[in-house]
Amino acid sequence: MDLFEGENPTGTNIQSSAPSSADERKVGAGGREPSRPMADRMRPDRLEDFLGQQHILGEEQVLRRIIEADEPTSIILWGPPGSGKTTLAHIIAKRTGAHFVHFSAVLGGVKELREIIEVARKVQRAQKRRTVLFVDEIHRFNKAQQDAFLPHVEQGLITLIGATTENPSFEINSALLSRCRVFVLEALTAGQIRDLLRRALTAEKGLAPLHVEMDEEAQEHLARMSNGDARVALNALEMAAFAAGPDPNGRRHVSLADAEDALQRRALLYDRAGEEHFNIISALHKSLRGSDPDAALYWLARMIEAGEDPLYVARRMVRFASEDIGLADPAALSQAIAAKEAFHFIGPPEGYLALAQAAVYLAAAPKSNALYRAYGEAVRDVHETMNEPVPLHIRNAPTPLMSDLGYGKGYQYAHDNEEGFTPEQTYLPDNLQGRIYYRPTNRGFEKTVAERLADWRKLVQEARREWDS
Repeated sequence: MDLFEGENPTGTNIQSSAPSSADERKVGAGGREPSRPMADRMRPDRLEDFLGQQHILGEEQVLRRIIEADEPTSIILWGPPGSGKTTLAHIIAKRTGAHFVHFSAVLGGVKELREIIEVARKVQRAQKRRTVLFVDEIHRFNKAQQDAFLPHVEQGLITLIGATTENPSFEINSALLSRCRVFVLEALTAGQIRDLLRRALTAEKGLAPLHVEMDEEAQEHLARMSNGDARVALNALEMAAFAAGPDPNGRRHVSLADAEDALQRRALLYDRAGEEHFNIISALHKSLRGSDPDAALYWLARMIEAGEDPLYVARRMVRFASEDIGLADPAALSQAIAAKEAFHFIGPPEGYLALAQAAVYLAAAPKSNALYRAYGEAVRDVHETMNEPVPLHIRNAPTPLMSDLGYGKGYQYAHDNEEGFTPEQTYLPDNLQGRIYYRPTNRGFEKTVAERLADWRKLVQEARREWDS
């Protein structure tokens, strides 16, 4: 037995060393462990039984070699819920010769981490063994708190294995990240989820003691609607099996209706504060820009159904109307504002249709980023050129002194001209004379704007030639 096996100096959120085989044999009537969800009971103990992730666990892949060789390498496992991060940690716990500690960042903090480090020092002194520390939900530590890991990873006292559903680039301290190898796990495919369900139906630690039969369409439903999350699929299967109840022969039959009832709402992959939030809003924006109303409606629905704030989506569409459409269709901004106001007025679910209407309108509108580029160039000149005074002739002169100083002198009132335009008059500072920021396209209403500006600029050029002569 390990020197510190069974010690838990930091509370119930820490599991020191791997579970013993005796623990695993503590089952209830019928061969089941009533206190453990099936998703936990079905965790494989060997890499050979691990389902999916062949891109990192294939025979010649680095992560597999690290696990099989029991190498002291700090890693970050990044993937969606139910993709196998914690299961991999359990497999490592079974294989490693190191002192293994499972720590949940949801339940513990830096105080508990200090206690783990103290135990790791004792293990190192007494047994010359390193400590492998698995930190589940490591992103729950803020970046300042993550500094507590740094010196101990650097000194080799602990080998860190972190699991996160969030992008490590955003959530993990850069100094800590530089000391870890990141492995990306993918959501399981529907086919892999089906294989997992069939395995659970026949496994002794699964549903074999309950004699469960499951219709193919029920398996297909759970495989598709669990959204690649093994935990969701297995727990829904167990719930459906319990709900079905045994027949006179002690067998249980899970139908499509049972599966639908067990998983009434799909497990949508979305985090309003995480990377998937930015991925999906990016997909919506790019679908609108690409003039694909069907894709725009899909990504809008993905965000809304996952619980995103509809007014956030509305604000993004208002921004899009100016950034990617502008004067190609001046009504686009009005549509976006109207959708925002309509949702604010009537709320969900009817208000979602106003957002959908705006999304389709914006996708179908002619596109132009001329206004976006024009403003960007103007801002750049503000910051990179000398801010010369406003020309005197376009200043107001509300006082006699200002009039005496030449404010407003020579100003030509455009409406006095038959064309409503004064080609002889300039409006930019001297150092920016002739600068053109706005270059309209020939799409939508901007084509009309472009023609109008071309006519006016032609008049300006004629006026200047007269000045020069």
